[in-house]
Amino acid sequence: MHDGAVVSEQGGDPIVETEVESPASRRDSHHRRGVLTPMLRESVIVIALALLLSLIVKTWLMQAFYIPSASMENTLLVGDRVIVNKLVPSPIALNRGDVIVFEDPGNWLPPAAMVQRSALSSAVNSTLTFVGLLPSDEGNHLIKRVIGLPGDHVVCCNMHRQLMVNGVALSEPYLFPGDIPSQATFNITVPAGRVWVMGDHRSDSADSRPHDENSGGVKGSVPESLIVGRAITVVWPIQHWAWVANPSQTFVKVPEVRTAK
Repeated sequence: MHDGAVVSEQGGDPIVETEVESPASRRDSHHRRGVLTPMLRESVIVIALALLLSLIVKTWLMQAFYIPSASMENTLLVGDRVIVNKLVPSPIALNRGDVIVFEDPGNWLPPAAMVQRSALSSAVNSTLTFVGLLPSDEGNHLIKRVIGLPGDHVVCCNMHRQLMVNGVALSEPYLFPGDIPSQATFNITVPAGRVWVMGDHRSDSADSRPHDENSGGVKGSVPESLIVGRAITVVWPIQHWAWVANPSQTFVKVPEVRTAK
């Protein structure tokens, strides 16, 4: 007996006689196929719907991003994963003090280092990032805090070494311990449709300040059209979990300025 076949000798030549499948065996085989096929189909549908839902959420509602630098310490640390609300700045309004993710306005970032991956690993990583199951690490996004909205007059610094926005001195509790508001002085007015951004780790943040080139806020400000959304929470690592809160008391006395769109 060999794997369901019978070998016999007739006239010196081996003859292989296959066993006849019983009706009961056929019924069991058909039953198993009948059960597995709907289960497989349902599993594929569930996975496809989950991926589609994740893609919809990532495209219009929320997206995860990876923090690659120390420019926002100690609010955000290197390696943190943050969730970004993509309904900001539209339809939800942007506020001073919001921590935002935005696309590189133009040569703010050095060329991204190439990550060596196998073809399969690269395909899986790209797919999961595309549908929103992995945080974006493309290297073409930045994360900073909004200090000035369109029309705001931002000055560094007053005699107490504080930033001034529309004539009001700011008390900034989110600054990296030991940092001053800015080592570089500036006096700018944020153009319409743009925002002035700065990192919380002011001594280690290449933000609006060094990119302005004494243009009065024109070159250093970020177009609102490049804003991806507002960071709302740190989700990984677990021990760093926290809401990314807006320090509203810092800006509560800053008067509004109307600007033409």
